[in-house]
Amino acid sequence: MQSESTVLQSEQAVTKSRILKKAFKAAFPYTIPIFAGFWFLGITYGIYMNVSGFSFLYPMLMSITIFAGSIEFVTVNMLLGAFDPLQAFAMTLMINARHLFYGISMLDKFRGMGGKKFYLIFGMCDETFSINYTADIPEDVDRGWFMFFVTLLNHLYWFSGATLGGIFGSLINFSTEGLEFVMVAMFVVIFLEQWLKEKDHTSSLLGLGISLLCLIAFGADSFIIPAMLAILAVLTLMRKPLEKKEGGAI
Repeated sequence: MQSESTVLQSEQAVTKSRILKKAFKAAFPYTIPIFAGFWFLGITYGIYMNVSGFSFLYPMLMSITIFAGSIEFVTVNMLLGAFDPLQAFAMTLMINARHLFYGISMLDKFRGMGGKKFYLIFGMCDETFSINYTADIPEDVDRGWFMFFVTLLNHLYWFSGATLGGIFGSLINFSTEGLEFVMVAMFVVIFLEQWLKEKDHTSSLLGLGISLLCLIAFGADSFIIPAMLAILAVLTLMRKPLEKKEGGAI
């Protein structure tokens, strides 16, 4: 009886190992462009912390616990300034408010994920959201573990880059100006890939048009949240017509 139980446990362990390996192999290629962008920006962030007078422990711990690139850069000035938790909360909310919309979009995809859901929520940055929301996951790959490994790999890329930048920042003398364009290029590629997958481009065109109008109306520094609110409202109102249109295009 004990032998049968041991064999069953061994078979279950082997099966789970195969599931994890398959999910990792499927997820890794999607994260390679993120690796390039995150390492450049992470190292830049680590160098910035270093030249601002902070030990490498700061970028290392902040990158693994905060994991929000924009606010991590802003946090440097917060740490150098007077202690003001309300200002820090307001600044963080304004900068990362777009994640509210990411969360709403992923409600159905995260359903039934079990304990993995908590890490998926914590680690859902812009790039991870883009991959997990749009990726064409093979039917024989576990969706939950696929999303988990995408999230984990992207997290590790940022963490390792920030840590290395903090450790070796004082030894790097070349200019890192303009490296942030790597992320812009990456998002353009993700958008174009999604465009090629779509049979109907109405949603994409609406998103581009609304974003352009909000950019003109609110300026480059303040248009993101109004644009997301407007896109959410318009797509919610047009959901049924768009679904019928997409269904007819199949």
